[in-house]
Amino acid sequence: MARKVNMVGLCWEGCDAVNYHDTYCRYRMKSPKLESDKIKKFMVLFMVVYSIAITLEGKDMIRKIQICILVLITTCFLSGCVSTGKFEQMEAAKNEEIETLQQQKAALIDQKTMLEAQKGILEKERFELTKHKSELEKQNTAIYQQVGTLEQQRAELLAASQQRQQQYDALVQGLSKEVEQGQLKVRQYQNMLAVELAEQIFFDSGRATLKAGGKDVLKKVGEALIVYENKVIRVVGHTDNIPIARSLQATFPSNWELSVARATNVVRFLQEVGVPPDRLVASGRGEYDPVAQNDSSEGRQKNRRIEIMLIDQNLAAEMERTIN
Repeated sequence: MARKVNMVGLCWEGCDAVNYHDTYCRYRMKSPKLESDKIKKFMVLFMVVYSIAITLEGKDMIRKIQICILVLITTCFLSGCVSTGKFEQMEAAKNEEIETLQQQKAALIDQKTMLEAQKGILEKERFELTKHKSELEKQNTAIYQQVGTLEQQRAELLAASQQRQQQYDALVQGLSKEVEQGQLKVRQYQNMLAVELAEQIFFDSGRATLKAGGKDVLKKVGEALIVYENKVIRVVGHTDNIPIARSLQATFPSNWELSVARATNVVRFLQEVGVPPDRLVASGRGEYDPVAQNDSSEGRQKNRRIEIMLIDQNLAAEMERTIN
């Protein structure tokens, strides 16, 4: 019985050792669950040894049991120390991993901030590009409209040019005999046709009365001009720079009055042969629009002339607005 009591005491010592080991592990490991499985295994083994100690007799057996218990306790302590070292390694690794993750998190936050800033810039650029695109589309639409208008104007100008050419050809053909005889000239300008009448055929020097031979030619010119219903017929008188003779100054104080009187008489005659008066305009330029130098008789003869100009009605209206 004494042997059994000693074994019980020994068991209590073992339990105290286990409790100390458990407390030590809890303090070092800071986790009671980490060594719970080992402690359970130790307690099972200890109870087995305790049962054997109660059953067996003899000092040698007790001594062996005591040695086994000490071995078990030592093993338990050593296992606890090894587990603590592993935990410290794991804890260091975890701390390093946490630090790495925190650094990665900070880098990701910085990257996110940068991407959000870039996104804002790109959104602003996209808005500007969309606005610019809309403006370009409007400009393209306006350009297409302008191109259409220009094409239409080009077609109209081409048609007008062809019409002027046809009119010129018809006028030249109708007055070909007079042109060949040098009685008149037909000229084509950009927006008008002009018939130049030689002064000596139509008027005597210093006079404004039409000569009989001039009337025959002018009648043919009038008949050729009647067909141009969309034209304004402007008759302009021109003189050289020779002053009016004293005997004629009472009627024509200067070349201004002489040039206007000649143009007016031509307009009246054209009206008589059938040209509508609302299409006729008379004006005089005197000696101030020469086509040649006045220092020779030939030059002065060229400057003494009557111009009959066929002008588009739209151009004539524009000229009138400019003058007014």
